[in-house]
Amino acid sequence: MFFQTVITGLSIGSVYALMAVGYSLVFSVLNFSNFAHGAIITLGAYIAWAIMVAHLSVPFLPALLLSIAGAGFLAFLNERIAYSTLRRRRAPSLYLMISAMGVSICLQNLLYATVGAKLYAIPAVFAQDSFVFRDITVSKMDIFAFWFSTLSIAVLHLILTRTKVGMAIRAASRDMEMVSALGVNLDVLVAVLFFIAGGLGGMAGVFMGIKYMVYPSMGWITNKAYIGAVIGGLGSLPGAIIGGLLLGLLEALVSIASIGGTSLSTFRDVFSFGILVALLIVRPTGLFGRTVEEKL
Repeated sequence: MFFQTVITGLSIGSVYALMAVGYSLVFSVLNFSNFAHGAIITLGAYIAWAIMVAHLSVPFLPALLLSIAGAGFLAFLNERIAYSTLRRRRAPSLYLMISAMGVSICLQNLLYATVGAKLYAIPAVFAQDSFVFRDITVSKMDIFAFWFSTLSIAVLHLILTRTKVGMAIRAASRDMEMVSALGVNLDVLVAVLFFIAGGLGGMAGVFMGIKYMVYPSMGWITNKAYIGAVIGGLGSLPGAIIGGLLLGLLEALVSIASIGGTSLSTFRDVFSFGILVALLIVRPTGLFGRTVEEKL
């Protein structure tokens, strides 16, 4: 039971890590929390549902790739419409966060007005198949989500460390003014940044849609990812990955724990947010975060 819970926790944690990396990528360069990220994740799940179930009956893997591309493009549009003007005018980070919250509320209500509040299911690529080893039963979908998420994060690491765009992103996370002075087009750089963050979010949305359901307010799940990003340290990609994995693992372990015969599974969210509050008191920058100055 313990090992099964650990595997499940790591699977959920890897999806949290995908979401948290999206938050940290944007924060590392623009120094604000993109609260519209949850809406982009939700739209990624809806894209997969639409092309797999509602309209085109596309197989899972092409649908997943299309959802990644679609969510990335929507994140790009989000930046161009809601943030680019504020960014060029060097508006404070608070203004960008307010704009992000407005976009999130707008997109969520747009979904309610168009597709309604119904719950929709995305068919899993492995249906209900599981691996069984002695007393351990592990869903193949959980293993696939963990493997694919890990592979995507590894590819992102290669992009950030082995490509010119990646090096420009890492340099901009330190000093945007210097990067601009060296001839880097910040508009293009930020566009690539949001496309990557949105693509990872779209992938996470598809996995969450398979595990739970697809509905307009499913973006609330990103609150957990944001907790993971804060635990690891906003702006730190390794921190976002570790924070997401730790949160998923701890939540899974809490869900099977009990005190005096009373299950603690109903207190899982209390536990998650309690960790966040305690960490902010003890270490406001998170495990791997650093104190940064205003960049806009």
